[in-house]
Amino acid sequence: MADDTLHRTDDGLHGPDDTLQRTATALLVLAALFAAWAGRSWYSAAHDDAAAYSRARDDVLEAGEQGVQNLNTLDYRSLGPGLKTWQDSSTGDLHRQITQGRPAFEEQVAKARTITRARILDAAVAELDERSGRARLLVAVEITVTPPGGEPATRQSRLVGELTRTSGGWKLSKLGQAPAEGV
Repeated sequence: MADDTLHRTDDGLHGPDDTLQRTATALLVLAALFAAWAGRSWYSAAHDDAAAYSRARDDVLEAGEQGVQNLNTLDYRSLGPGLKTWQDSSTGDLHRQITQGRPAFEEQVAKARTITRARILDAAVAELDERSGRARLLVAVEITVTPPGGEPATRQSRLVGELTRTSGGWKLSKLGQAPAEGV
């Protein structure tokens, strides 16, 4: 049988329910301290400069990969939408080159009747300057060219792209072959 009697101590009468109350209070204090620590840790991580830089780097990588793929993919049967995608993926001098040379380029591609498809093999952000809104990307891409009535020919290429941050996100401002000896 349980001892439900009260015991006299220096600070008054205490019974078995007192131990339960003290334990519950201690657990409540520990839970509150843990919640405060977890909240502060979460807030610090969410507002950390390194985390923001990492997100920016991921944005550059994603936009750069997509831009390189877009600018190496074109189907003569749908030149209008394909070249619009090229324009939407570019900015600066690269955008001007695409826009100004578009009529002659459309004629060449329509005459050649080729289809090119690109697949990104690997990519890495080589430089990122968030303040100036500029980045550089290294990309390994596989490009498949299908001529009219012919067999597809696949080649791999290493490209260097420069990106500029615009109001519409990161876009390619330059794109070219990577030097044979590295970047």
